[in-house]
Formats: sequence, structure tokens, C-alpha cells
Amino acid sequence: MKYADIPLHDIKPIMIVDEYSLYFFIASVLLALVVFIATFYAVFYLYKKSKIVSTRKRYKMMIESLNLEDTKNTAYAISTYGALFKDDSPRHQEMFENISQRLAAYKYKKDVENFDDETLGYIEIYKSMLDV
Repeated sequence: MKYADIPLHDIKPIMIVDEYSLYFFIASVLLALVVFIATFYAVFYLYKKSKIVSTRKRYKMMIESLNLEDTKNTAYAISTYGALFKDDSPRHQEMFENISQRLAAYKYKKDVENFDDETLGYIEIYKSMLDV
């Protein structure tokens, strides 16, 4: 029996079907990815911003609660914690450099004397300049 002689009437030719489900899937994945990245960035930005503010508050509280009788540790602490505030404005930077020069005499020595009145005045002015 030869199969080439049998006429086939119910088989239709191949038709092109417009199928867009792959494009819809790719678009929905990209949209979900963009939403995820935007949400992650917003949460990260808010976390980072709150951490910076809390660090500034904590450092300001540390500077304000320093024991001025412990001269050497106070000089180191003001230099360390005050560096966070020096970039706030040119006035802050100038004051930080000025107070750092004055405090250099109280660091790097084994025994140091108490702060003189002028340095105490600068420390109080510096404390009042700090804002969060």
C-alpha cells in the first residue's frame, strides 16, 4: 500500500499565531525587578539616613557629657567625635581646626595639666555650635 496516494483533507497548513505571552512575562518580570530595586533603595536610604542622624546625636551627647577634669581623654574625644561635625559648614571646619590646634598641647604627652581658661572657653563655644 502506498501512502502517497491517500488524499489528506483534514490537515490544514501551518498558520502563524500571534502569541504575546512571552513578552508579557518578560515585561512583568522587569516591572517586578524595578519595583523591588526601588523599594530596596528606599529602605536602604531611610536606614542609612536614620543611622547618620543617630550617630550625630550620639556623638553630640558624648561631647556634651565629657569630663573636663580628665584633660587628656577629653582632648582625644573632642578630636575624634568633633570630626563628624567639621564638614557641616566652613565655620564649623574653621572652629574644629582651631580647637584641634589648641587641644594638641594636651595630647601626645604622658602627663598634662588642666585646660586653661581660654581653651575651656573654646570648648564651650564648640559645644554650643554643634547641632544635629
